[in-house]
Amino acid sequence: MELSELLAVARGDRPADFVLRNARLVNVLDGEIEDVDIAVASSRVAGVGKGYQGREEIDLQGAYVAPGFIDAHVHIESSMMSVREFSRVVVSHGVTTVIADPHEIANVMGLDGIRYILETAKYGPISVYVMVPSCVPATDMGTSGARLNAYDMAPLLSDPWVLGMGEMMNFPGVINGDPEVLAKIEAFRNAPMDGHSPGLMGKGLQAYIASGISSDHESTTLEEAREKLRLGMMVYIREATNAHDLLALLPLVNEKNVHRIAFCTDDRHPHDLLDQGTIDYMIRTAVDRGIDPVTAIRMATLNPATHYGLHDKGAIAPGRRADMVIFDSLEDIRPRMVFRGGKLVAKDGYMVPWPPHPRKVSIRSTMNVKWDEVDFRIPAEGRKIRVIGAIPDQLITEHLIMDARIDDGFAVADPGRDILKMAVIERHQATGNVGKGFVHGIGLKEGAIASSVAHDAHNLVVIGADDESMMTAARAAASMMGGVAAARGDKVLASLPLPIAGLMSDLPAEEVRRKLDELLDAAHALGSPLHDPYMAMSFLALEVIPKLKLTDQGLVDVEQFRFVPLFV
Repeated sequence: MELSELLAVARGDRPADFVLRNARLVNVLDGEIEDVDIAVASSRVAGVGKGYQGREEIDLQGAYVAPGFIDAHVHIESSMMSVREFSRVVVSHGVTTVIADPHEIANVMGLDGIRYILETAKYGPISVYVMVPSCVPATDMGTSGARLNAYDMAPLLSDPWVLGMGEMMNFPGVINGDPEVLAKIEAFRNAPMDGHSPGLMGKGLQAYIASGISSDHESTTLEEAREKLRLGMMVYIREATNAHDLLALLPLVNEKNVHRIAFCTDDRHPHDLLDQGTIDYMIRTAVDRGIDPVTAIRMATLNPATHYGLHDKGAIAPGRRADMVIFDSLEDIRPRMVFRGGKLVAKDGYMVPWPPHPRKVSIRSTMNVKWDEVDFRIPAEGRKIRVIGAIPDQLITEHLIMDARIDDGFAVADPGRDILKMAVIERHQATGNVGKGFVHGIGLKEGAIASSVAHDAHNLVVIGADDESMMTAARAAASMMGGVAAARGDKVLASLPLPIAGLMSDLPAEEVRRKLDELLDAAHALGSPLHDPYMAMSFLALEVIPKLKLTDQGLVDVEQFRFVPLFV
């Protein structure tokens, strides 16, 4: 639409495309609820007030209208759904914009993976903005499928859908002035730069923030979040599938600091997206815990829009994009109509029929395993072993020292004490690397689970009570061009193909959820008590979150940032 036409509608000289009558506007700019009409011309809000005429008029009869919700930080790949299916699910929950960090697919496919996300996001029902992954690979202590240097990343800033630099997980590299890390920061100095600094406080945090990194979503305690907030960071409260920080951090919010806090989902599996929702679930929970509804909505709209310089989003006001969510109750916010850019995109909990992408976007296979070198046996080299201690609903782990179970000269799993064997198989370059160790807290009594989703290098990870089950599960996951599998002995119990980089499915969301439910049922039948043991497993190979992790190259003491032997 020409600006002159928008202004004509705003002046009342010509009718709007449509007018929302008798709306109760949630005005996140002044914190008030206002009884207004909203005039929309093409993709923009032309006017907010009485007296506008429209070619079409919709009487809301006192329903509330809020800006479209914004997820401030999300890895679409972690939904295990294609970009289109992810969009279809979240838009029905009122999310019209996501700030996506395609860090996962970039670690598998590099620039090709980032371009795949950008291309498949086109022509969809939501706005997908990208933060360029900053840590590909996350470290050199795991083998990823690609490497991105500063000169690879910087040209992407010319894309209008690219906002800045994604989460900088290598906070020791920032603090200590690693030249390659600093080169990336310099390349993005004039753009937003996201942080990732779990547990970082004190002078280390001061140095990290001094670099120009301006947000963080890894706080798990009020003390940590408050310090980051006071030092100038935008604090994102996260509610993911395996990281539940919302209830712990809501007491942080008050009228003086609310403009520096936003909501994000980070990594969320299909069953949580479909059953609970996404940002709308966080808003409802916040309101239920006593947060003012307008304040909760502001954290999901204006705050992230302002931080990322999306000045035409985040509020309903003249000239802004007509991204709007309509609902009936402030106490139980459940979107019944969703508009994005002035077009109805969802109604009564479902996306409206949407045209397909005008062209097919293909992607190459990413599974390259040297199977003749995969051996899960661990010769005993002592009586004490280091064990990864998984903590429910957290990404951090414990660094445990436990007695090994030795059979015929080999260290083996001991399900009776919840000590399971874990292996990480390199799957990008067919190096034959297999990292081997043990984990406590997954709870399998028998069988094994495996997945090609293993943050951040996304090698093939498997956990099990015996080697045969582990091999069956691992081979099943690899045979699908990537995927998730559960096995007992030589029998595959359940599986989910993830042929898109070994991370995402090409199936409809409901089918992904059904297969994932079968996998969860299988894992629970094998003994795991965890809500989602696959999501928990996927972070046990992430060598940038404390304390002990396993990569294809070996055990990593994250606090010391070095490899450590399995046997003590």
